[in-house]
Amino acid sequence: MPRTTRTTTRSAVVATAAGLALALFPAAGASAHVRVTPDETAAGGFSVLTFRVPNESATAETSKVTVDLPTDTPFLSVSTKPVPGWTAKVEKAKLDEPVEFYGTKLTEAPSEVTWTADKGSEVADGQFQEFEVSVGPLPDAGTDVLLPAHQTYTDGSVVDWDEPTPAGGEEPEHPAPELTTTAAEGDDAAGAGDGATAAAASSGTAASSDESSPDTAARVLGGAGLLLGLAALVVAVLSGRRRAGKGQA
Repeated sequence: MPRTTRTTTRSAVVATAAGLALALFPAAGASAHVRVTPDETAAGGFSVLTFRVPNESATAETSKVTVDLPTDTPFLSVSTKPVPGWTAKVEKAKLDEPVEFYGTKLTEAPSEVTWTADKGSEVADGQFQEFEVSVGPLPDAGTDVLLPAHQTYTDGSVVDWDEPTPAGGEEPEHPAPELTTTAAEGDDAAGAGDGATAAAASSGTAASSDESSPDTAARVLGGAGLLLGLAALVVAVLSGRRRAGKGQA
């Protein structure tokens, strides 16, 4: 086979491998955001919200995290799960106007939750921390609840995760954590408190980023296996082309 053809074939195979690698392993920064995971979303119920906060600085540690709570559809109840080495504080604020919420007229409501690290408990580079807070009742079904977060580092810098993600649009650089409520199902809302208690038993200690969920690990291992298989295919194709070229010489 002519050298030009062999070079073109090799380039095409390598380009395919590179493209597949990018598809399987997109830039880490695309997923290293502050995110919230609710254990319940049914309207009228209670939910344990788990905020996952990764440290994104190579030179500073995360020392404080503040989450803004909604004031247009405020929560009647907010309670935090203790995190070793961190102090949690729930602040209340007067509402601009009283809010009628599930038969109760509110003039003030919880407005923010702040977690502050004790010295030596900050979240370092390559680590994340999870913070859990029980809230409720949740607003009407179909409500998008924005929960902007503010991440403070030991060098004094603050990263605001407060940009809404447009429906069907591209995720912004610093998306705000959010959840969407769903319709209540039977007695699920009434029993959501029990589910919240059970969920609150999960670990809240800092962990290294390589201690991710089993599902994430499975995807990474599967992707790595696929890449290894593709690499073997590249070697086989190039070796076959080389042998064919020698046979024709």
